[in-house]
Amino acid sequence: MAMNTPLRQHSQADNAPSEGMRIGVYVCHCGGNISDIVDVERAVEAARVMPGVALAKHFMFMCSEPGQNLIAEDIAKEKLDRVVIAACAPSLHETTFRRVLTRAGLNPYLYEAVNIREQVSWVSRSDHEGATEKAIRLIAAGVAKAKRSQALQPHRIDANQRVAVVGGGIGGLRCAQDLSRNGHQVTLIEKTPFLGGHAAQLGRVFPTEQAACELLKPLLDEVTQDPNITIYTCAEVAKVAGYIGDFRLTINVEPRGVTETLGEAETQAAIEACPEIVRDEFNYGLTQRKAIYLRHSDCYPGTPAIDWSACTRCGKCVEAVGGKGIQLDAQPGSIEISCGMIALATGFLPYEPRRGEYGFGEHPGVITLPQLERMLDEQGPTGGKLGMDGKPIKNVAFIHCVGSRQVEGIHEPGPDGRVNDYCSRQCCTAALRAANEIRKRFPGVNVYDFYQDIRTYGRGHEHYYLEASKLGVLFFRWIAEEPPIVEKANGNNQSSLQVRVKDTLTWGEELAAPADLVVLVTGMVPGDIDNLVDAMKLARSPDRFLQEVHPKLRPVELAVSGVVMAGSAQGPMDISESSAGASTAATKAVMTLAKGYIELDPFVAEVNTNLCTGHGLCVEECKPMNAITMVERWVNGDKLMQAEVNAALCNGCGMCAAVCPTGAIQVAGWRIDQFNAMVDAITQDYEQKEAGNE
Repeated sequence: MAMNTPLRQHSQADNAPSEGMRIGVYVCHCGGNISDIVDVERAVEAARVMPGVALAKHFMFMCSEPGQNLIAEDIAKEKLDRVVIAACAPSLHETTFRRVLTRAGLNPYLYEAVNIREQVSWVSRSDHEGATEKAIRLIAAGVAKAKRSQALQPHRIDANQRVAVVGGGIGGLRCAQDLSRNGHQVTLIEKTPFLGGHAAQLGRVFPTEQAACELLKPLLDEVTQDPNITIYTCAEVAKVAGYIGDFRLTINVEPRGVTETLGEAETQAAIEACPEIVRDEFNYGLTQRKAIYLRHSDCYPGTPAIDWSACTRCGKCVEAVGGKGIQLDAQPGSIEISCGMIALATGFLPYEPRRGEYGFGEHPGVITLPQLERMLDEQGPTGGKLGMDGKPIKNVAFIHCVGSRQVEGIHEPGPDGRVNDYCSRQCCTAALRAANEIRKRFPGVNVYDFYQDIRTYGRGHEHYYLEASKLGVLFFRWIAEEPPIVEKANGNNQSSLQVRVKDTLTWGEELAAPADLVVLVTGMVPGDIDNLVDAMKLARSPDRFLQEVHPKLRPVELAVSGVVMAGSAQGPMDISESSAGASTAATKAVMTLAKGYIELDPFVAEVNTNLCTGHGLCVEECKPMNAITMVERWVNGDKLMQAEVNAALCNGCGMCAAVCPTGAIQVAGWRIDQFNAMVDAITQDYEQKEAGNE
């Protein structure tokens, strides 16, 4: 299959409009969204006298099947060679109308979109006359641009069929599984020594109440045994080069330090011999672990790993196993892989309360919800028992929205100077599920729930709230301006702590509840992916998670072509949502790579080699995308340095055209002469011409 090179050069031809051009103009009513404000009949009459316009019509819904058929029939019958459609934003139906032109045998890039809904009727409801005049002038600009448009062709590039999935949590695993099932080779890259992510730290999950390990194990088994999936743990993406269809990733790999030849007894002996003890992040600091460790009994890989930040290389673990299977002198390395697309499943981190926030870090009885989840897990550090420092727990208090729904001026901002003003969504249901479990397993324990709002948004989630009420959980509602206060209890209280709050359910009465255990219901924050964001120039939302191009039309795509996101890298999600998002990302990758090649829009920079004198200003301006380089060429017997555009990297921003002193570089489909023609057209009054006042 022949493929076009992504390098884009162009010797500009005469861009003037050809004689005898026949342009069709169509104005959409949009069911009243436009026609209730804009006089569409008047706009059509004005369009009919614009130079080059062969016909002008209006229709109730241009995007409907009858509307599309009307355009296709007119192209054939009236021999139209350009089409201008005044309707809604091109982000909604540009692809739709391009397909109409293709179906009618016309180049799809000879269609010009004019937005008179969002840019006119929706912002001019109080001025119908002004809206109509504005619509006519925008249509005139669209016609002027269309007269100078050219039949462009999409750029076609080969597509590597391998997909790199970054992140080995449940989102990354699901994405890799779906990609492999559709025949793609997958490279799965996980930063930590073990797969499974945060799902492995849960006991039971809502709303099915299934054990998390039972949910995770079949997925892990399938992925780890799949010959199409290559897995790298202790690995991190260090560099990304290339473009959609041909990415090249440099991956830094830390040595595991332990080979698979180490048996179970030897593994245990090595761990026991290690003298270095550190905080166990798997149990959120409730326990400690050795510098050589296994995450948990069923982790994958089942081979222990060495925490090099804690290991002193004393060699006692090596002595314990007779020198077999442990490599303390192993050195970091790097590998390079090529792939057609990248799926980011980089996940989230639980919010870590600041010291003193609701008493966290100051009172041993103040813990986070993830820590409580580990305590309630029968395979967890306490064997499922509810206790603190050997003392029985009689009263448990949950405080919602810790690290979520923060308010500027009330909550302390994070290191970047911003507060987490978003809702983490899944925490309410998770807290209620834990509260219900405590009431069922430990009926003698009182449970108090301090909340701003209960947001059990998912299917079946409201059941947890109703069940909590039936089980005797007591609810107290507070407002952001007056959050609960955690303090030491007075001497008359059997519990060591108490939570004071102005309860809006009792009209602002100040109440206090005893607490042996205060559980901070922490939200989700983005994973630590600053290096990836910088390396790939990724967009972030105001919440600092990865930002999709469009929440409905392109829900898992990033602005960087060929990069999709899976799961909670995009925002707070529960397991079911993360899995659905991961499958959506996999589906998008499969669809993109299905043909073996990728077609890119032709709206990229082109170089007129007759005008380029090699100033290099375009190269400097294009540094964010690195789409332009300087190459040597022979021009009229002289060797010159000239600009060369990689169409696969160019996003058509036009910054290069703005700085070129000779006008040698322009963006196809958006040339300077087209802009000039649009400006000239906007200044014309076509209604006066129609009346004969030329």
